[in-house]
Formats: sequence, structure tokens, C-alpha cells
Amino acid sequence: MASYTITTHTVTTSSTAIGGARPLAASELAHAVGAEIDWVVQLVEVGIVEVEAPVPARTDDWRFHSAALQHALEARRLERDFGVGLDAAALILDLQHEVRRLKAVLAAQGRP
Repeated sequence: MASYTITTHTVTTSSTAIGGARPLAASELAHAVGAEIDWVVQLVEVGIVEVEAPVPARTDDWRFHSAALQHALEARRLERDFGVGLDAAALILDLQHEVRRLKAVLAAQGRP
């Protein structure tokens, strides 16, 4: 007689809807990228993301615009894929932004 083993896995996911009407809390940003709050603090310190003004003293009260999630995800990818630190990630992201901006200026001027 044949014997069968059935293995099942349950995956639970959660999501946070963000947008202009509802800023993202620091803990939500950290959770969304699989990081700790300390990592989010480092993102702010190196200038990868900015806290909504006025900046509260407690990190629990920090709020971020939706673009901060994209920047945090890009920084996380650079760390993971290339092993760069956050200082280097900040520089890389700034350079990428500048290249995109310059390409847009050239395109607006009708240059390839």
C-alpha cells in the first residue's frame, strides 16, 4: 500500500494603503521594507527619506509621504543586491535622480 505525505504552508501577508491623504508612520515604513525603526532613523539621517514637517521629537510620531516608501525600498534593494551602506545608497539614489532629471530636460529641449 502506498503512503503519501501532504504538506501545506500558510502565508499571511498584510498591506498598508498609503497616499496623500494618509501619511505613513515610521513603524509602518519599517514594516513595509522588512526593517527595524533604527534603520528608518538611519534613512532620515543620511537624507534618503524626509520626515513630514514639523518634525516631531519622537520617532513614533514621525510621518512620511508615500514617496518615502519607494526610496526606502530602493535603498533596501541596493543594500541587499550590492552590499552598499546607506551613505553609498543615498549617493547612488541622488545620482539616479539627477540623471533622470537631466534626461527630462534634454527631452524637453528636443534632444535625444
